[in-house]
Amino acid sequence: MNYRHIYHAGNFADVLKHAVLARLVLYMQKKDKAFRVLDTHAGIGLYDLSSEEAQKTGEWREGIGRLMLAELPPQVAELLSPYLSAVRDLNPDGGVRLYPGSPKLARILFRPQDRLSAMELHPDDHNRLARLFEGDYQVRVTELDGWLALGAHLPPKEKRGIILVDPPFEEPDEYERLVKGLAGAYRRFPGGTYCLWYPLKKGAPIKDFHQALQDLDIPKMLCAELSVRSDRETTGLTGSGLIIVNPPFTLKDELHALLPVLKQVLAQDRFASQRAFWLRGETQPEER
Repeated sequence: MNYRHIYHAGNFADVLKHAVLARLVLYMQKKDKAFRVLDTHAGIGLYDLSSEEAQKTGEWREGIGRLMLAELPPQVAELLSPYLSAVRDLNPDGGVRLYPGSPKLARILFRPQDRLSAMELHPDDHNRLARLFEGDYQVRVTELDGWLALGAHLPPKEKRGIILVDPPFEEPDEYERLVKGLAGAYRRFPGGTYCLWYPLKKGAPIKDFHQALQDLDIPKMLCAELSVRSDRETTGLTGSGLIIVNPPFTLKDELHALLPVLKQVLAQDRFASQRAFWLRGETQPEER
């Protein structure tokens, strides 16, 4: 309840998360049938990077700020185009003052038949999110603990969906809770595409987290990680990861194109790194 994403909006972790979310949305749209995005920890939806909070940390300058100015290889520019075009559309005068959170980004990319369920527990943030989408029949905003939404809102009536789980990681057991939440959600909706975000920082139990996910015996889980600096001299966030369950068959190759460029653009020291590999499924030995 203390976490406020405005301090971190548009940072390097958002760049990875939103670039992948945009790819997932576009893949879903290859079929005419409607789908639903369930955003379990939605935040306020739209962030003013000129606000006092965002300016206090300035994290966006080393995230979306860098990416918007970067010269990108043609293939990567094409893959990032849906995401970056959404940001540009919000800033017609240039620069980056307004930045879309996950629910706003998904909504910008939607077709008329697509739907969004956005969950936010923080009362003030929920109210702002509700005002943002007021009158929008494609969006349903609910004041609810996102972890509960994994039970109460699955499966979606469309029977097709992206479930984005992006908790604040304020509690020490959030990695375990993420595993438990996925296990329960997958039982209810095994055909969904799940995108789980997690932080990389010194002492984070990533090996145990990955092993616990593998033990769920879910057939296909793809992992993408991007670190922008060394964790040797800080206890703060140095990178982030995504677990994608039931990923599009194209996503692995797209990540192999995207991640090296994102590492180059967003690196804060020479220890920046990236990787994409199968946790379960089409694993190749050399990927480990």
